[in-house]
Amino acid sequence: MADTKREIERKYEGPPAGGDAPLPDLTDVPGVSGVIDKGVAELDATYYDTADQRLATASLTLRRRTGGDDAGWHLKLPVSEGVRDEIRAPLSDTVPEDLTALVRSRIREAELVPVVRLLSARDIRHLVDASGTLLAEVSVDRVRAERLSGGAGSAEWTEIEVELADDGDPAFLDKVEKKLRKAGIKRSASASKLAKALDDTAPRKQEKPEKAEKSGKAGKPGKAGKAGTTGKVADVSKATTKAAKPEPPDSTPRTAGDHILTYARAQRDAIVELDPAVRRDVPDSVHRMRVATRRLRSTFRSYGKILDRTVTDPIGVELKWLAAELGVDRDQEVLTEHLTTALDDLPSDLVTGPVQARLSTWSGARRSGSRQHLIAVLDGKRYLDLLTTLDTLVAGPPLREAASKKPEKVIAKAVRKDFEKVADLVGEALELPSGSERDLAMHDARKKAKRTRYAAEAATPALGDPAADLVKSMKSLQTLLGDHQDSVMVRGALRELATEAHEAGENAFTYGVLYGRAEQRAAAVEAELPGEWEAIEDKGAV
Repeated sequence: MADTKREIERKYEGPPAGGDAPLPDLTDVPGVSGVIDKGVAELDATYYDTADQRLATASLTLRRRTGGDDAGWHLKLPVSEGVRDEIRAPLSDTVPEDLTALVRSRIREAELVPVVRLLSARDIRHLVDASGTLLAEVSVDRVRAERLSGGAGSAEWTEIEVELADDGDPAFLDKVEKKLRKAGIKRSASASKLAKALDDTAPRKQEKPEKAEKSGKAGKPGKAGKAGTTGKVADVSKATTKAAKPEPPDSTPRTAGDHILTYARAQRDAIVELDPAVRRDVPDSVHRMRVATRRLRSTFRSYGKILDRTVTDPIGVELKWLAAELGVDRDQEVLTEHLTTALDDLPSDLVTGPVQARLSTWSGARRSGSRQHLIAVLDGKRYLDLLTTLDTLVAGPPLREAASKKPEKVIAKAVRKDFEKVADLVGEALELPSGSERDLAMHDARKKAKRTRYAAEAATPALGDPAADLVKSMKSLQTLLGDHQDSVMVRGALRELATEAHEAGENAFTYGVLYGRAEQRAAAVEAELPGEWEAIEDKGAV
């Protein structure tokens, strides 16, 4: 089984390979009472990637290493600058399946092959405080890199690493860096040893600019199948493009198409990047991935004047499917949280029978099954095909004529159209009496408010404060209507729990008390909605 370690470290440049790499006296660093020489470890690491280096492009590293005190397989996932999660698995001859699954959203069906071998002589020192507690590990690494695929180059260099001890204060690294800088030691220009190795051993061949032109293939997006409920995906490459191609993702958005594509790319990236976290069951990861999926689908629907819906609608079907699959786990999480909180808030004299035990059993049984199902979904062809289709779409977007126009008119019109639909749905809900029909109407209004919020998010870089204000208004409305929908779901779960308890011969009184409280919360929301909506309507859309 793989385990995880949070790694916080900084890398610094050393002198040329073969030269001396003196460190300053680190006992002068505030908090350090001693520097313990731990000797030299000989490390032998082989890094794996796809032939086109998809992991390296995403700043991921996968290696098999021997030597030192942590021999085995290591997958490093970036968290933030200088912070990575290292997933470890025991030593084996082939890449462990657990680690392959964590990079599936990047590699898809591509093979993982050895790309670089690094041989390192690691001179290790431990920085400890007065009690002997480890503060950080400082190592001077003399590295030799050998290219294993895509060339046959080699390189040598020396670098210095400072890794914070487990549960250490990241501010301590600033103190060490201050000392190193005074000694003339500067941060490494490379994010990792692998990045430097790939760069230093890459073939240095002069490109022939006419080659791509003669081939007639440059710039053509790839193909995928047609989308639908079968799980096949849309042929984006055949979409009619009437506007000029968008700016590259890192350029300043100017046209309406630029702005919407920037937002769409960000959601595609979020889905891919969150995949490993969802597989590892990182808190809130399922919710965040589901939100990115919904944002992207909403973008396709709201901005049909910019992106051709004959292409995006089938992809939207697949995104809806993925959101539903992600929702199986997420909805169970939310329900359990609400029920647990409600139970905790009850006076002890209103709790009769093994309510907490039944709730735990009920929740665990449902989540266990849905968790296994979700992992199967992420390993399935339908999901991987969807990711490939999204790649193809953002590389060759199906832009319509309006995409080349200024965003102030095109984007603002789309947002106003969504806002008008919200107004209609809220009005319908307010006209209905309390009951199941109003519950459904308020749920529809909530979904439309969410879509309008996402449309306004995409519009904010182009439209500024008016769009940002609308995001806040829709978020407020969405929260209020969400509280109501939560009450509806909680009451349904309580009916189910009460039935199970009754059939088991348990007292169902507490479930009835909780049901009544949930009903009161729904009534309070319904009473608050008219005033909330009046305030939002007064502000208007963009």
